[in-house]
Amino acid sequence: MPDEMLEQRIRTLNASEGTNPVAAEDLDKRTYSVEDVQRILDISRSTAYQLIKKKLFRSVKAGKQIRISKSSFDAWLDAS
Repeated sequence: MPDEMLEQRIRTLNASEGTNPVAAEDLDKRTYSVEDVQRILDISRSTAYQLIKKKLFRSVKAGKQIRISKSSFDAWLDAS
């Protein structure tokens, strides 16, 4: 059930961006995990969660997992 909710949320986000719906197998190619953000920025887990909480880039919570939009995160990082 959480996977269906995540897919629906991503479809909603894509519709607002004018893109096509995402297939489930492509989700990992379009998102970062909290661990990915930690590794990219070389920061602690708590600092990564603080950035997510500030809504500096798009993120989606599915159950206990958070996925961060790669395009949104990359745009924020490039602007920093």
